[in-house]
Amino acid sequence: MRSLIDILDLSTDELDALINTALDIIADPDKYADACRRKKLATLFFEPSTRTRMSFEAAMYELGGHVISMTDAATSSASKGESVADTARIVSCYADIIAMRHPKEGAAFVAAQNASVPVINAGDGGHCHPTQTLADLLTIRREIGRFSDMTVGLCGDLKFGRTVHSLILAMSRYTGIKFVLISPDELRLPDYVREDALCRGSAEFYETSSLEETLPELDVLYMTRVQRERFFNEEDYVRLKDSYVLTRDKLRAAKRDMRVLHPLPRVNEISVDVDGDPRAAYFRQAANGKYMRMALILMLLGIKV
Repeated sequence: MRSLIDILDLSTDELDALINTALDIIADPDKYADACRRKKLATLFFEPSTRTRMSFEAAMYELGGHVISMTDAATSSASKGESVADTARIVSCYADIIAMRHPKEGAAFVAAQNASVPVINAGDGGHCHPTQTLADLLTIRREIGRFSDMTVGLCGDLKFGRTVHSLILAMSRYTGIKFVLISPDELRLPDYVREDALCRGSAEFYETSSLEETLPELDVLYMTRVQRERFFNEEDYVRLKDSYVLTRDKLRAAKRDMRVLHPLPRVNEISVDVDGDPRAAYFRQAANGKYMRMALILMLLGIKV
């Protein structure tokens, strides 16, 4: 039995295999319509979610399976003090695979250690979000056609942005990758991510506070929101929340084939006047998440079509 807790749990060959499966699902969805017949996915979301939870559920339904859900921790046994370990043991009795989001870093790892079915980390605090990275990689593959020899700008909340951490870990394993880390000083990339993924690897990187100066060199711009729920101080959030706002005027400086990604939800860091630009790939990115989660469910359940 295998779980997915961190994006590094998957080799680059396995990432390529998942992407190829997702592309095949896109090309021939009917072939996969009964692949998970009589299988059940449990979605355990201790934090609010729209895209991740619904895309997991849509993925399982489109594979012919069923979904049982816990979408509010206040109405679960967690509100009575049940541990993550016990919850994982119990839910394993009812489902064939679990997708879990939790506000505490490491919660998904604890669940996987105690569950008797595969566990998928759907986001654990500010740590990582591997299935969002799968959606990101499929988007880059479909939009740009490669993972090598490109400059990727990561903009906004790089400190708490678990999607950023996972994407850096994944892409730093490919050749010719250069990262531009764009953030205010207070939201810089954590040292452990910088040391583990960048300083010890082959990827080039540099840090800056200016989005406008770096836009012309980027092949991918990955925007993130400043996450109110990660701040202990409301004043700090208010001061930093509008640090970067991408507008149509600013986008004029970017390459014609650059792509703008965003894990969503956005607040105001991407103006709505950008949505109609062909470089705006974030809604296509959200759709890609469903296909990659379908491929991942199949892989973890050991189902071959």
